[in-house]
Formats: sequence, C-alpha cells, structure tokens
Amino acid sequence: MGKTIALSILVSVLSLAGGDVAPMELKVENEVKPTLPKHTLKSNYQVVYNQLPSQVDTFSDMFSEGVFYGRLRSNTFYYGWRREGSTRNSHIISGLGGSVVYKSANYANFDFTAGLYYTRAFFNETKDPLNRLKPGKDTLSRFNYANTGDEYMAVLGQAYLRYTGISQTDIIMGRQLVETFYAKSNDTKMIPNTFDGVMIKTKAIVNTKIDVGYLFRQKLRDHTSSHSVLMRGDSNSTSSKLPIWSENDDTAMHKGLSYTRLVAAGIDTDAPLIVADIENQSIDNLKLNASFYAVPDLVSEVMAEANYKIQMDGFSIAPGVRYIKQFDNGAGAVGGAAYRGQLAGKRGAALGYKDASSLDSQMIAARIVTKYENYKLNLGYSRVFDEADLVTPWRAFPTSGYTRSMARYNWMANTKSYRIEVIRNGNSKGIYRDMYTQISILHTDADESKGYSDENYYYVGFVKNFPSLADTQVRLRLGYNDTERLDFDSLDARFEINYQF
Repeated sequence: MGKTIALSILVSVLSLAGGDVAPMELKVENEVKPTLPKHTLKSNYQVVYNQLPSQVDTFSDMFSEGVFYGRLRSNTFYYGWRREGSTRNSHIISGLGGSVVYKSANYANFDFTAGLYYTRAFFNETKDPLNRLKPGKDTLSRFNYANTGDEYMAVLGQAYLRYTGISQTDIIMGRQLVETFYAKSNDTKMIPNTFDGVMIKTKAIVNTKIDVGYLFRQKLRDHTSSHSVLMRGDSNSTSSKLPIWSENDDTAMHKGLSYTRLVAAGIDTDAPLIVADIENQSIDNLKLNASFYAVPDLVSEVMAEANYKIQMDGFSIAPGVRYIKQFDNGAGAVGGAAYRGQLAGKRGAALGYKDASSLDSQMIAARIVTKYENYKLNLGYSRVFDEADLVTPWRAFPTSGYTRSMARYNWMANTKSYRIEVIRNGNSKGIYRDMYTQISILHTDADESKGYSDENYYYVGFVKNFPSLADTQVRLRLGYNDTERLDFDSLDARFEINYQF
C-alpha cells in the first residue's frame, strides 16, 4: 500500500513540474490478470486462436518459436427412427480421436500451418450397416471401410503457407480451412471439411473485408484424400467398391453430376470452385454482404444481404434480408433441376419441376434479430422459388442464420420455411462458463410433388466449459423431426467432449 501511495505522489509531482509522463496503470502487488487458453471453440465449431506466434528475425526461430495446439475429442451419435424399416434402423456410433496443429512464427512475412487429425469409429456393422448410418457416418471413411476395412482415419487436414507482406492482406496457399458464405469447415464431426487452393483475405479498403478463393480440390470430413468439388463418383471413375463414396458424396451433392455424365458432356470433372465474399460497414449500424461462387461450365450463384441494427434502451433490433440468384451454366442439362439427380436428361415438367433441365433458381429470406442482455431472439423466413434446387454442397448453407437448424436442408424448389430461435449466453471467445443454450422450432412447407414432405423440426443445444476444467468443453445437441409421414419421424442426438491444450 505504501509503495502505491508513494508512486502516486511521484507522478503528481512530475506532472506539476511539466514532466512528460506516460499514462500509467497503478497495479496492486500480486495482482494477476487472467489469460485466455491458447485456443477455444465457438458454438459454431470455429476455432479461435487466442495465442499466436509472433514475428521473428531468423529462419531457425521461425520453427523454434512456433506453437502447437492439441485437441482430444469424443463424439457420440444416436439416431432413432420412430418407425424402422428395411432401410431404416435406429443406431449408435462413436468416434474417438483428436488433432495436433502447429503454427510457425512469422519470418520475412511468411509462416506456415500444419494440422494432423485422427479418428477411430466404434459401431456394430452387423447390426448397423454402413449405408444406413446417418450423422455418425463421418467418424470414419465409408469408402475406405468398404474397400479396406479401415475403421479409422489419419489425415493431413491442414498444410498451408501464408504470406503477409501486403498491408492488411493475407495470401494463403495450400490445404486449409475455408470460412466463406459458400464454403465452410463445418467441423461438427471428427475432422473438418478442408480445401486445397489459394485464398486472399484483405482489409485494405476502409470498413471493408474481402475474401477471394480459388479452390481446386476438396476433402470432405469423411475422406482421407482430396477429391473433385462438384463431381460424383461412379463405376467409370474408379474400379473400387462403392464408387459413389469416392468423390463428393456430401448429402447435398447434386447426384446427377456424375463422372460419366460430365465426361459425356465434355465438362471438366475437376473444375475448381471460385468463391468471393465482401462485407462493408461504412454506414453506422448497417452491414452489407455480398458473396459469389462459380464452378466453370456448371453452375454459379450470387448472394446479397443487408442487416441494419437499431439500438434502443437496453436492447437492439436488427432486421435483415437475403437474396440469392442461381445461374445454370451447363449443369442443368447434365444433371437436371433436382439435386437428387432423378431428372437428368428429361425435358418439360417432371416430378413438379417446371423445367426439369434447368438449374436457374432464386431464394429470398428475411429475419428480425432482437438482443436483450444475454438473450437473442431470431425470427426467420426463407422461400426458394418454384424453379430449381439450390446447389451448395460445400458444408455452407444458404438458409444459415435464417431458417437453418441442425441437419435440415430446406433449399429445394418451392420450399417455404419459418423458424423461431432463442439463444442464451452467446459469445465470440468460445468460452462458455455460463451454459450456452440454443432452442429453435422450424416449420418447413415443402412441395410434395417433388418428393418432399412438410415437417416440424425441434432443436435444443447446450455448450458448457467447466470452471474447474477450463480447457474442457461439453456439447449436447438434440433434434426431433416431426413429419406427416411417420416413416420419416426421427430423433438425432449428439454428445461431444473436447479437451484443448
């Protein structure tokens, strides 16, 4: 106490004497400021790196001053059908594994990142055949298991070089996590979705962020090697068993864009994915976003979005609107208007599609987001025009933030969706000492003539970091699908434990 008083008197005397004294924060002896963990995990599964390597002056220090980030992970999935059948059986599957990511220090404006990931699946294949597994299928590679019997995956998930020599700009080259509107890591299973390519991220323009990417290969979460971004495997692309699992076999993949059909149409089976995002906040309280993707000679989309925040006494209201336009650049003639691929080669109306060979389509969405203290209420609506299904199989979802709930795809033609969502204790640091809670009810009005049905989807999710185990995070997610067809009613339950070090 005496030292603090004496220091205060000294500063006052020097100030009165005209001395140049820098602002000082007087500290009590033994005061300790809390530090954040090296890396944390947000509710949307994006990793936040709180402690990053610094710049160094020698090449050797680039390696010695790097930082390792470890993660142990357990993920268990239960899927229960209300009514089982020949192709539907309730099942449970678990994955156990983790990752080690190394980030080097920055030397001469260069640094690199490498990430190794591992998962081992536990399930009863005799009781629960591989082709009937639902969300838990990503705890292993179905293609590898069918051909080699492997129940594990060990992959190089990240391997990229970054250049930072341009002001406020990063150039990233190699295998990387991509977080754009149309392509995301979506790390909800055991291994994230990654891309091979080049990303340029810049904030050189005032109040503006721009991300541009040229992604020539993708590695989905249940693959050990990279594959085409928009091509489905078949018996002509590989002689291995179950070739449909060899390339892009994502649930939302356009199944009509197979290797054989693309080759017959003279279209490159390894066409790249080109993405671009721009965000501008030049006007107070107004956030403008625009995004674009293109797979040459196949399909492209543009998205425009505006959100305006109205700050009031103690709470805020933010209305938002989103518009998407999809352009058919050749994919419709190859695979058809339905992403399920049944309509390839047919002309005119079929299964409810007005033009069965065109992928031209549109979507509009609107929402109102209200925040009060640690609560957020989101009322959302989306409508896909009665034209064609939207094609976005890169683990980003065009209805996200509006009417997207866990595992729900609601961007098929002539679909309207309505959602109410409540979130408690959200934060951007990824540390949920107070339990994060997310509850939503989603109603989807589908077009039965296209093979879909109306449904109500009820979701609740919890995320918790325990104070006594600050680096351990537990998640529980539950989603129940209630439809007009009892055969499709189901419970999707997921329990996960993450330990980060």
